[in-house]
Amino acid sequence: MFKKNAFWWGLAGWGLLLFALVAYWANSASMPGWLKAIYDFPNGDRLGHFVIYGLLAYVFSTALKYRRVRLGAFSVLWGVLLAIGLATAEELSQFFQPARTPDIWDLLASYAGIIASTYIPCMKF
Repeated sequence: MFKKNAFWWGLAGWGLLLFALVAYWANSASMPGWLKAIYDFPNGDRLGHFVIYGLLAYVFSTALKYRRVRLGAFSVLWGVLLAIGLATAEELSQFFQPARTPDIWDLLASYAGIIASTYIPCMKF
């Protein structure tokens, strides 16, 4: 599984590293200037959530070869579940970070990015 998807697993690793760095910078209020400029842009924070979690969901799903898990009547990609878990945990962790404020709109932007990057491309019109 890993050998054939080495590129995607490597990309997933780099994506998680970037995610961890951004979370660290945000939690410690020490964001680099280039990232702060994105956040200062109107709705830049939400755009960042949409893009980052959308990319993570896509990369995770591809690395896992679009494997699915059955949840009742639904069939959900494992990569999507990982991205949803990560987005939810990161947003909830902000309750415990003095430099951060949890925001439901950020979480919804994360979920929208996940849906846009994984399910919309698979829809048949």
